[in-house]
Amino acid sequence: MTTRFDGKRILMYSHDTFGLGHLRRCRTIAHALVETYSGLSVLIISGAQIAGAFDYRARVDFVKIPSVIKLRNGEYSSLAQHIDLSDTIEMRKSIIRHTAETFQPDIFIVDKEPMGLRGEIEETLRYLKGQGTRLVLGLREVMDAPHLLEAEWQHNDVMAKIEKTYDDIWVYGPPDFYDPLTGMTVPDTVRARMHFMGFLKRRALHEALSTHRPSGDYILVTTGGGGDGADLVDDVMNAYLADPDLSHKALIVLGPYMPGEQRAELLRKGQKIPAIEVIEFDTRMEELIASSRAVVAMGGYNTYCEILSFDKPALIIPRTTPREEQLLRARRAAELGMVDMLMPEQSRDPMQLGKALKALPMRDVPSQAAPGLTLDGLTNIAEVVGTTLRQAPA
Repeated sequence: MTTRFDGKRILMYSHDTFGLGHLRRCRTIAHALVETYSGLSVLIISGAQIAGAFDYRARVDFVKIPSVIKLRNGEYSSLAQHIDLSDTIEMRKSIIRHTAETFQPDIFIVDKEPMGLRGEIEETLRYLKGQGTRLVLGLREVMDAPHLLEAEWQHNDVMAKIEKTYDDIWVYGPPDFYDPLTGMTVPDTVRARMHFMGFLKRRALHEALSTHRPSGDYILVTTGGGGDGADLVDDVMNAYLADPDLSHKALIVLGPYMPGEQRAELLRKGQKIPAIEVIEFDTRMEELIASSRAVVAMGGYNTYCEILSFDKPALIIPRTTPREEQLLRARRAAELGMVDMLMPEQSRDPMQLGKALKALPMRDVPSQAAPGLTLDGLTNIAEVVGTTLRQAPA
């Protein structure tokens, strides 16, 4: 019998400045919750420029706030160049607060940024805490190198604010893979609220097949949002050009945030390589990964969950700046034997990358290296949400 939560509401916040990871993670959780509980509504606040390109289930919707982009040097800029960043933040802050006041959620789930971009949700968190809303901070299993994360958080006194504000901290990974706060000074009260939920299992909706899916065997090359993915794509193309024996069909997805000049150049370059097909973006990446023979990726959280969910041989070439998140995740997964890994400087050698690409389709799948690994994050989140809503006052 399906549990009904008529009138219950969950608000999610996804700051989205660089790439699609935060929105895609929030959307995955939202869909799992409305599938589990009838009557429940989920609203996602997102700064993703292309939030409207994705489809949403019934009882899941989004509110778009003005977009801010994160530059490769780690600084922020308004997407609308004629609007000052501080003005953009003030607009975002106002929309977030007004949405919370109007929506009146039972639970507020914040993705990754405890106080939001430049502290933009602090005021909303205080308001909702006064309303009795359950406040949840959701963290990736890998946040960043401890010295980088601690410096960032100390600058804004974030750990003390987490301790004062949040009721629960959900870690979207299992405890034996990685601890997002490892190497940091964490109060016991914060540790006590941390719950390792597990990786978020993805699935392919085969009734909605991607129109970009090639026929036959192919290696999928994905850069996620693509904002910093041009080097990886260029390296793969150079490997194909340098090694005539590298003939396995490859589908390259550039990503919606790849700068226009880089996108145009790579589309031109890809047309000269018979084994390669290049597309700009597909909102149904799950379909493309599920149908592939193997995956080459930078190793962001969502792509990694998809590699595990569909049990695909994978070669990870991580981004190493300005954050070390992808590097740490790739090192840990390679250490466990779940993926192959090349550093960016190794990837730039066409013969070394070509050798890795030729071996990739034959490598063991992740489940053979880590047979006990479970992807039960969505189930665990649904159980915790159900318990919270049942205990909430009418």
